[in-house]
Amino acid sequence: MLKTPDNIRELQRKLYRKAKQEKEYRFYLLYDKIYRLDILNHAYRLVKANKGAPGIDGETFGSIEEREGGAEKYLEEIAGALKRKDYKPQAVRRVNIPKPAGGKRPLGIPVIKDRVVQMAVKIVIEPIFEADFQENSYGFRPKRSAHQAVEDVRNHLLKGKTDVIDADISKYFDTIPHDRLMQLVAKRIVDKQILKLIKMWLKAPIVEEREDGKKEYKGNDKGTPQGGVISPLLANIYLNVLDTLWVVKKVQERLGARLVRYADDSVVLCRGNTDRILTGIKRVLDDLGLTLNEEKTRIVDARQESFDFLGFSIGMKRGLRTGKIYPHTEPSKKALKHIRSEIKQLTTERYSATPTEVVIRRVNEVARGWVGYFRFGNCTKTMSALKGYLVYRMRIYLRRKHHYRSFGCKKYPYRYYFDSLGLYEVPTKAPWTQSVKAPG
Repeated sequence: MLKTPDNIRELQRKLYRKAKQEKEYRFYLLYDKIYRLDILNHAYRLVKANKGAPGIDGETFGSIEEREGGAEKYLEEIAGALKRKDYKPQAVRRVNIPKPAGGKRPLGIPVIKDRVVQMAVKIVIEPIFEADFQENSYGFRPKRSAHQAVEDVRNHLLKGKTDVIDADISKYFDTIPHDRLMQLVAKRIVDKQILKLIKMWLKAPIVEEREDGKKEYKGNDKGTPQGGVISPLLANIYLNVLDTLWVVKKVQERLGARLVRYADDSVVLCRGNTDRILTGIKRVLDDLGLTLNEEKTRIVDARQESFDFLGFSIGMKRGLRTGKIYPHTEPSKKALKHIRSEIKQLTTERYSATPTEVVIRRVNEVARGWVGYFRFGNCTKTMSALKGYLVYRMRIYLRRKHHYRSFGCKKYPYRYYFDSLGLYEVPTKAPWTQSVKAPG
């Protein structure tokens, strides 16, 4: 994680404090901060660290830094365009990435220049909106995580709130109405140049590559594309209406209902009143121009069945040793199926000619990333299964590569994969010593 320079951190603190102290204050002198070279430089480093794919111009960080003057000159040119107010964003490249449950998720990829400017704007305006966000929201926020959201859910299940509304908003990022979103942004920001930048990014056309290789340009009249740097913040600003109404109407105090939200993924934990609460949520979303996915939204009794949230399957179980009821939390079947599919793809016959160390490196990278997130809660059984599957797939890969008829157990004993080949050895014990505290 890149450290924020002290001078930028101090600016962010001042903006946050002002916004926190004066709930009605609207900020009007922000644009000159966006083209400060220290902010653009930090924005560039953050965008580079995200390792995103190129936009429609094909430009990469390598090509920028190889040019005369490198990144320094590149950022000076961006600062100049912003200062002259003649900066204009390019179209957004759309790619469809496979979803773990099947189907595809559209991802919008702006060019690097637009990502850098979006990041600079985010650096400046995020503290203002952070002052307004509620503590039940965990997605894409500083010092907050998916694990904290899951821990919040577990805490309230332990308090007996086992009637769960598993709410799914239909195509949230693609359906946010631009005019309503801009009205919410303008409640805090009246700097016309900042508002103009955000509006231009929202309206930037989408470019899709067809199967015949031709590019198709599409207009963009709603939604904030997933993949844009500013999109998660804008998405949080929009759904903060629901979070704030929950607090203002004291839903948690009156009905004992806890809303836990991570971007557009949300669950409500309560003791009864599920139909009444769900009707209220639908009414708020309807006012926002959003709809619940009726097929995926469901009401669950966590004492009888589990529900999935942020990749984890959560449900109440009785401990074998203690006999106590607890919120059992493990990687979902969908998540395990997805990682197994990825590992299988990396060890198929098409990679038989690829050097073993290259295959091992790719498999390790994928497995480490997955374990880094899912080694949480009651994960021992799943981690053991994944460890065994890694060995199983590498055994198949080596047998195919070296044309062994047998399964290769004698030639390649179990420890060989870890000790000699350097295969990632998945830790199978749950990290119980790591306590994840949910803020608030």
